[in-house]
Order: sequence, then C-alpha cells, then structure tokens
Amino acid sequence: MTQPKTSSKSKSSKSDASKVHKLALKGSSKVVNEFFEYCMNTILFQRGVYPAEDFTQVKKYGLTMMVTADDQVKAYIKKIMGQLKEWMYGGKISKLVVVITSKETGEHVERWQFDVQIFGKGAKTKSSSKTTDQENSVPDASEAPEEKTETEIQAEIQSIFRQITASVTFLPMLDGNCTFNVLVYADADSDVPLEWGDSDAKEIKNGEKVQLRSFSTSNHRVDTLVSYSGTVPNATVSLLAPPHSGRTSRRSSGQSFVITIALIGSHYHLLRLIWCMLFFSRVNG
Repeated sequence: MTQPKTSSKSKSSKSDASKVHKLALKGSSKVVNEFFEYCMNTILFQRGVYPAEDFTQVKKYGLTMMVTADDQVKAYIKKIMGQLKEWMYGGKISKLVVVITSKETGEHVERWQFDVQIFGKGAKTKSSSKTTDQENSVPDASEAPEEKTETEIQAEIQSIFRQITASVTFLPMLDGNCTFNVLVYADADSDVPLEWGDSDAKEIKNGEKVQLRSFSTSNHRVDTLVSYSGTVPNATVSLLAPPHSGRTSRRSSGQSFVITIALIGSHYHLLRLIWCMLFFSRVNG
C-alpha cells in the first residue's frame, strides 16, 4: 500500500523540479531579452545612427540609459523584441547581431554580435546518442556555472554597457547617414513569421574585431563582439532599417541562407526582419 504512494510522491517531486526549472529559464530569458533591447538603443545612440534629440533618458541596471523616442524606430524595435521573446523562451536563439550600414553605399561598416549560450542545451541535443561508457565522455561545454545573485548579474551587465559607451574612443567615426539591420540566428525548427526572411551574415569585409565583456545567468551566457571597418569602399545594394524619410513598402526576394553550427551539429536559419518601413537603396528595377 505504501509503495504506490512513494512512487506518486517521487513523480510529484520531479514535476515540481521541472516547473522550477521552466520558471528559472523564463526569468533568465527575460533578462537576456531586456539586455538586447537596451543594447540596440545604446548602440544606436552612441554610434549616432539617429540624432541625439531622438532619444530620452531612462534608469536601468543602475545606469542612465538612452532609448529612442522616435515612434517608427520604437515600433521597429518592439516588433523585433516581441518575436525575440518567443524564440528566447523556447531556447531557439544562438546569436543576435546589430549591423550598421551606410545609406549612401550600402556597405556594412559596423557589426555588433551577441552570442547566446543556453546551459545544458548541448547535453539535451546529444542525449539520444549517449553511450554507456561514462568515463570516456567529454564534459558538456554548456554546463551551468554557479548560481549568481541579481546584483552580480547586474554588475556584469553594467560593465558591458560601459564598454559600449567607451567604444567611441576606438571605433572609427561613422561618416554620412547610416541605418541598421537586426539579424537573428535561430534553430531551423523555429516558427518563423512572414515578416522575417532569410539573410546573409552581413560580415564586415577585412574588418577589425574587438571582444567585449560577457554576462551570465543560471541558464544563459551572452558574449559580445564588435567588428568594424576603417574605410567604407563602394558597394551596391542593402535592405535598410527604418530611416526618417523616403519609406517605401517593398518585400525582398533574397536568397535562402542556412548556416551549419558544427558545435551543436544542427542547421540554423539566419533571419532578418523585413519590416514594412524598410526600403531598398539602389535596388535593380
């Protein structure tokens, strides 16, 4: 009579632990999602992509942050963050990239890359191929670190924003008018809305790279890298993010682009938001 009760209690404990894990993952995803949103705003402000008067001050992470007050840019970022939230909660994101592009030439002059590591995801992916030889197994690179307090996490995030702010001391001045694209590396099995389309990686040709600080929670680690070009050679076409004028609604027929991530051994789609306010610069026809 007591044996079924013990079994039931064990199942209940596992269920409770699973719920706690899901809540922790959701909370961690929210932290990363908010970090991305403020990063986008900070980059746009610090790099002068939009005029300083288009931004307003807010308090976040114990710092004074600048966020856009332009309605169209806010709508664009809100659209991105809404979808990013779903993908983050589902553990579908491995990378987010903000690319700054010259309007005049279409050349990509700056590329801010945020690599997202989900602790334990690699282990889950490989679980079906586990062998019985535990001694020869290699420790999973996605193993979670020690628990951190909110204060410790905030301190790490503060350091990143201070570095982004200080980046103006080594990044070349952006000449002329610029705009930005947001790229997301998502799992191939992710549900992709119609507004999102495949994209190339928009790498900086012969660019310099600077590794910035990282931060981690109990479930995620985010590494930051900025690539930049010292010169802006002639280029042709680019699908640009929302400018202040000259908006035309037009869809891209861009080619499909799939990246294989060797570490995880699965395919990833590189996605770019095609927002109704985007427009082509020097498009054929």
